[in-house]
Amino acid sequence: GLMGFAAAIGIGIAAFGGALGQGRAASSALDGIARNPNAADKMFTPMILGLALIESLVIYSFVISILIVLWAANPN
Repeated sequence: GLMGFAAAIGIGIAAFGGALGQGRAASSALDGIARNPNAADKMFTPMILGLALIESLVIYSFVISILIVLWAANPN
C-alpha cells in the first residue's frame, strides 16, 4: 500500500542521490588526475573511501526501506 510506495520513493531518491554523488566524486578525481598525473596515487585511496561511504548510505536507505515494507506487512 502506501508504505510500499513510500519505501520505493525513498530508495529511488537515495539511489539517485548516491549516483549523483559518486559521479561528481569520480569526475572531480579524474579532473585532478588529468591536471596532475603524478597525484593519481594520492587521490586514489581517498576517492575509493569516499565512494564506499556514499554507497554505504544508499545501502542504509535500502535496509530502512526493507524494514518499512516488512513492518507494513506485519504491523504487530
